[in-house]
Amino acid sequence: MRGPSGEVLYVGKSVKVRTRLLSYFRAQRGEKAAEIIGHAHEVEWEYVPSEFAALLEEFRLIKRWRPPFNVEHKRDSLLCFIKLTREPVPRLLVVGQVINDGCEYFGPVRGRQRAVEAVRAVSDLLELRDCPSDTPMRLADQIDLFGLREDPRCIRGQVGRCVAPCAGGCTRTEYLARVAQARNFLNGLTEQPLAQLRERMSMASSRLQFEYAADLRDRAETLEGVQAELVRVGQDVERLSFLYTVPGHDGEDRVYIVRRGSVRAELSAPQTPGERLALEEKASEIFERPEPRTVGLRAHEAQEVLLVARWFRLNPAELERTVLVSGLVRTGVSSFEGDSPG
Repeated sequence: MRGPSGEVLYVGKSVKVRTRLLSYFRAQRGEKAAEIIGHAHEVEWEYVPSEFAALLEEFRLIKRWRPPFNVEHKRDSLLCFIKLTREPVPRLLVVGQVINDGCEYFGPVRGRQRAVEAVRAVSDLLELRDCPSDTPMRLADQIDLFGLREDPRCIRGQVGRCVAPCAGGCTRTEYLARVAQARNFLNGLTEQPLAQLRERMSMASSRLQFEYAADLRDRAETLEGVQAELVRVGQDVERLSFLYTVPGHDGEDRVYIVRRGSVRAELSAPQTPGERLALEEKASEIFERPEPRTVGLRAHEAQEVLLVARWFRLNPAELERTVLVSGLVRTGVSSFEGDSPG
């Protein structure tokens, strides 16, 4: 749907375009569809060979034009990542994107506030620091020539919410052990912070501190939800690497090269040995390219990964159309495995 100056007002998709368009022109006054038609001066449509192709095209057009009447796929700010810094005394942070800085990233997570609350809970339970990066650190195993005793530099350290590595509260080994527990929790390998919260909740209830117990329950639910989301996204990303052949209208079949949930290339399904060789060479180029786990991932790229993951979650039978790629070399000899990742 385009406005008076040709600007894109709305992008949509449908298996039955005629029916979809009629629903807009028949909409009642006050409905969103009627408002869109009221502003539109032109309607354009194009055909793509499959529903999956339409899903990707809609996503990319919305990302490109940011139409004012579209809501879905425009909420980049709702996605964020949990970052474990690469410092002598690491911290957990919430950030909007992943950059190539050598740090560890976990995500994406839907809802920045949820991520902030989860990071706060993990940092408090494991007593990790959250002070600025330029805060001087003085670990207990550092050589101290003057024998000075320092107080923690923040209120968290003073009330026991931080182990106070800035004031000799722990050794480097002790602190890194706590960091390892945080990493294992975010990877879904342990529930220790959750167990601590539940234990405190039980104690608060036994002492009739019901408001405090309810607050701890809410924190535990947030923490449990974020961990489950991180584990699910991680599993989706790791298993979504394959060639995906999609039958198209009038025989216009396409092959999508998917690596870690992101569509890296799209080609017509090969019909000749030469076309198959070209597909293998393209797949080999993509899958042999060194790629650190999450380097370069930004919110809109994360949204595409979630979109692809959701497609296969809602259409599990489509996994039967996928073929794993393993150890491709540019020899012209097929090295596609016959097993699907499903």
